[in-house]
Amino acid sequence: MSFTPPNSPEGPYGSGAEGQQWPQQPPSGPPPVESFGQPGRATPQTYGQNPYPPYGQPQYPNYPQYAWQPPNPTTNGMAIASLVLGILWLYWIGSVLAIIFGYMARRQIAESGGREQGGGLATAGIVLGWIGVGVLVFIFLAVVVGGGLLAGSALAVRGKVLSASRF
Repeated sequence: MSFTPPNSPEGPYGSGAEGQQWPQQPPSGPPPVESFGQPGRATPQTYGQNPYPPYGQPQYPNYPQYAWQPPNPTTNGMAIASLVLGILWLYWIGSVLAIIFGYMARRQIAESGGREQGGGLATAGIVLGWIGVGVLVFIFLAVVVGGGLLAGSALAVRGKVLSASRF
């Protein structure tokens, strides 16, 4: 270890990097500013010149402008009601209402010009409504025709019993 005096050119902590030369004198005055169009010619910076952008709204890059788009289409409420009533049937009144609401929903969707959707729901409600009405008609016919057959067979049996008891 060697001792270097504080006033030596290397300083009290050594020279730092090997082979690096430190300037002996700091430069005096502000650094030169180059003027536009004249490289190499230095002009002093004038008082009041602001090197920063002005205050106010920040400058953003120009993003592409997009056209206005209409809002997303909504689902027609009558179409939803038609589907729900078609599924539930509600003692077959729901089936009739499903048919009515389904046809009203399809008309409203067609007139909306694309603002409403749900045509598939309305169609499904109409189909389920007609199935419910068909089941109602089938049961009604089965009761009427079956009741007539049962009543006729009961009279026939009663008639045979009456005719057999006479002898």
